Amino acid sequence: MIDPSSLINIIEQNYAPLSAKCFEALISTMEIKSYEKGETIVKEGQYASKVYFIIQGSARAYYLHNGKDISDWFAFDNECISSIVSFFDGKPSPHYIEALDNSIIAEVSKNAIEQISDQFHDFERLIRNIVTDTMLKQRQRISSILFHTAEERYIQIESIHPGITHKVALKHIASYLGITMETLSRVRKSLAGN
Repeated sequence: MIDPSSLINIIEQNYAPLSAKCFEALISTMEIKSYEKGETIVKEGQYASKVYFIIQGSARAYYLHNGKDISDWFAFDNECISSIVSFFDGKPSPHYIEALDNSIIAEVSKNAIEQISDQFHDFERLIRNIVTDTMLKQRQRISSILFHTAEERYIQIESIHPGITHKVALKHIASYLGITMETLSRVRKSLAGN
């Protein structure tokens, strides 16, 4: 499926270097799974105490609210996704996580993360970098929804994730940006005309 040495290179390039012993401990607790496009990774109401590292592919977190599917988070190659509420608070997940395409995902449990963090400071640094990265991306999304126009939000997501419209259904992008499909269509048409 994937060579462990290539996985360490991916993690080190994107987050933080790990000692050989730390990486060995991580690999021994990690499950690498394949998910088909559209397959549910986490269901609403499920206790989900894992972090999912996207080795290859993509995933999204979404809510079903009053009959609407609202995308909350996208994760692509070399990014993490999790049910944060369930992971940190031990509560049932308020949202779903699904694979957006055929994906290879490394899963690590909260217990394993805590045990490895207690043993290795370099792993603590890795986790801190992942949490910081996640918080900054979520904060950027909130600021964008509060302070930017629909066009600015669309341009921003395209700059952060070039080609996202080829990977993610437009209805999911629209809900993530907090706009209607009609508004997204107008924005794309306007930008295509420029």
